[in-house]
Amino acid sequence: METENNIIVSVTGLGYVGLPLALEFAKQYKVIGFDINKERVALMQHGTDPSNELTAAAFENTNITFTSNFEEVKDANFHIIGVPTDIDKNKVPNLKPLLSASKSIGKILKKGDTVVYESTVYPGCTEEDCVPVLEKHSGLKAGIDFHFGYSPERIVPGDKVKTVTKILKIVSGNSSEALEKIAAVYGSIIQAGLHHAPSIKVAEAAKVIENTQRDINISLMNELAIIFDKMGIDTQAVIEAAGTKWNFHKYQPGLVGGHCISVDPFYLMHKAKKIGIDPQVIAAGRRVNDFIPTFIAKRVVQSLIEQDKNPGKSRVLVMGITFKEEVSDIRNSKVIDLIKELKDYSVEVDVIDPNASAIELKQHYNVSLQPSPTGKYDSIILAVGHQAYRNMTPNDFENLSNGPVYLFDIKGVLNKNDFKNYWRL
Repeated sequence: METENNIIVSVTGLGYVGLPLALEFAKQYKVIGFDINKERVALMQHGTDPSNELTAAAFENTNITFTSNFEEVKDANFHIIGVPTDIDKNKVPNLKPLLSASKSIGKILKKGDTVVYESTVYPGCTEEDCVPVLEKHSGLKAGIDFHFGYSPERIVPGDKVKTVTKILKIVSGNSSEALEKIAAVYGSIIQAGLHHAPSIKVAEAAKVIENTQRDINISLMNELAIIFDKMGIDTQAVIEAAGTKWNFHKYQPGLVGGHCISVDPFYLMHKAKKIGIDPQVIAAGRRVNDFIPTFIAKRVVQSLIEQDKNPGKSRVLVMGITFKEEVSDIRNSKVIDLIKELKDYSVEVDVIDPNASAIELKQHYNVSLQPSPTGKYDSIILAVGHQAYRNMTPNDFENLSNGPVYLFDIKGVLNKNDFKNYWRL
């Protein structure tokens, strides 16, 4: 086994998962960070995190080379792959980035190297889909010429406390020798400790059910919110009351987007269907959560009609479009779906967000981002609980409103008693 002194780590995919991991390893080892996006690489070469998660200080005292030229990765002998795993328009797992990264690694793989996957996948993907690609393009035999394993990412975007080294890490390998090596390398930076999974499939399954469980629990709260709204009951008050019992788990209703909770269940469902099982509960949870943008849009339009306003001549301000508070990531944000639903009613929608990129938003979703509100609005939707919005006063909302304030606080972050016309999930 290599000693600490001769291990060179490569990290392929330098997004919100790969970059912090690469920088932590670069405090212990020589690291080569690869990303296909040249603009992102250029920013990182100058000590800037394109995802706006890390400060310049995170780049200091690190031995790392950032590159978009895969030829530079060949000197590494411990390869980590953390590329995105999303779903296509038919909600089928998109493995293209993962298999492409596997192909690239395969071309420079050497005897004695180790390859570890961190991307979220379904059980069996590493061994059945990825490793054959490594073998094909390297000409080497897995388990004999090189080690491989799976260590699922557990990064929480926006969390400045539970950072990569402070989250317990699951590790797995194709053999006891591989697991020992992988654990030694990760163990050198992970302060929270390691959990040694008995197999790669167990590690893959553990990752995919983490977010599937959350998705299902949130879907229950969302369904309850729909029921209680029809009954005129405040869902938040119900959750608060129920939460006084020690074994009640206080999940909150809301828009379930992003690249984890709203995506991972489809990976597990895909695998289940391939082995002849039609998952009922997981699928139902996804249907409920995907319906919430439609439900909110209908509620907003209903409110406009109750105000004797024509939705087609009404203006609505949407505050926040990232997939969660205090991040800049707009990928798979369900606020996008909410905006589309409102526009289907011919409502004029203005969107603001202090964290999002106007260029990315226009490029990926053809949605315009306003630098600030313009004029007065018939309804205001607080869609993402950025701290800047939490700090706003009732008077701030009055100044944005065309008449009385009609506020839809999707995250329930403001005091409902401060507003006469207030709605939350």
